[in-house]
Parts: sequence; C-alpha cells; structure tokens
Amino acid sequence: MKSSATSSAKPSGSDGSETRAGGTRGQSRLRRRPQLSEEVAAHLRHLIMTADFRPGEFIRLDDTAERLGVSVTPVREALLTLRGEGMVSLEPHRGYMVSELDRIDVDDLFWLQGEIAIKLALRTAEVITTEQLDELAWCNQKLRVAVTAGDSTAVTDAEFEFHRQHNLIAAGKKLAWFLLSATRYTPTQLYASDSEWGAVAVDSHDKLIAAYRAGDRDEVIVQTRRQFTDGAARLVKHLEQTGIWD
Repeated sequence: MKSSATSSAKPSGSDGSETRAGGTRGQSRLRRRPQLSEEVAAHLRHLIMTADFRPGEFIRLDDTAERLGVSVTPVREALLTLRGEGMVSLEPHRGYMVSELDRIDVDDLFWLQGEIAIKLALRTAEVITTEQLDELAWCNQKLRVAVTAGDSTAVTDAEFEFHRQHNLIAAGKKLAWFLLSATRYTPTQLYASDSEWGAVAVDSHDKLIAAYRAGDRDEVIVQTRRQFTDGAARLVKHLEQTGIWD
C-alpha cells in the first residue's frame, strides 16, 4: 500500500515482479543509485513483512547481492539498518537472522499510522479548498482506473499521489515525516495486487472527499481510520496463511 491502507510513503525496492507473498525474492535486480543500501533495505523489509523471509531464516549476503544484482556492500549496510530496527539479529559466526514478527507488532504499526493520519486529516479538513478537493478527486479517479485495470504499479503510484497531495494540504511536515517512517513497514505490493483492497481504498477516498465537502469531521476520522484497520486486517490474514504463527 503506497497506501491508502497505509500511508503517504512511496515504496522502493521492488520492480513489480512477484513471488509468493507478493515479494520479489528471486527475480528483482535493483538499479544502482546513490542510496542503494536504502533501496535494498526497503526490498528486504517488504520480504520480511510478508514472511517471504521467515522468522529464524538467515539472509545470506552473497546470495542476496546476486539476486538483486548489487555488490555485497549495500546489502551489508541494509542489514545493519534492519538490525537497528529490530527486524534482523546478528548471530555470531552465522550471519543475519530474521527476527520474530508478532501480531501485536503489526497492530501497533497500523495503529500508529492511523493516529498520525487522522491528525493530518483533521488539519486538512480545516483548510482544504474546492480546487484541492477536485484535485484529490482526480487522483482517486486515476486510482480507480488502475484498480480496474489490475495494474499494480499504477495502483501504487496513484495511491501514493493521492496521499502526497492530501498531506501537502495539511502542511504538517514533521507529522508527515513520522508517517513516512512508519509506512516503511507497509508491504505495498501485497496491497496493490489485491483488487479487494483497491476497491476499499477507492471507496474510502470517495467518502473522505465527500466528508471534506460536507464539513463532517466525524466521517473524516471514520474514513481515515478505515484505511488502516483494513490494511492491518489484510496483512494479519496473509501472515496467518503463511503459518509463521502456528
């Protein structure tokens, strides 16, 4: 979810090809960029959050570098970043091992995103103009078209653009930054390839825009929270199906 269900953060680290869990474990080759280690970290974060890399599994430097078409250095830097986030641990003489992913962690991540998003939405409600509402409606129309076409890349881009425009109106730079940080853990491709999630996102956006037009702050809160509770439920269901909590 670039994320209606999840955010205003544009995901990186995936070129759209998928394996199990919506991941790209064996296919993606990342392009070289100045912040390549960040892109590798985003890619690995996605695979961990979707259980493509399972708790207790080791992430091998050489194998990962070869799969992604990069050197070992950005992979090592990415794993150091993920270690700092508690997503992997360094086992002496063995390497980096994927940490446990608890249900409560998933719930907490989406709760945090939702609370920040609600704060931004209420600020938006105070200042949004007719022209800006029309722009959000246009962004949602692009999302609707992408969902109907089943184009996951276009869905991701349209969803990101909707929330980018929305949060620019709110003008809460620090809150938007915290939301961006929280949504790094959102597996956007998992959502973008889910047509049911797409339908919920489009409908929620429509109702959010209508609530802004009507000045209905309660409905603004309801529709903003809806996107994150839906996202959390879908990810929990997916993780349950992978068996990592059996």
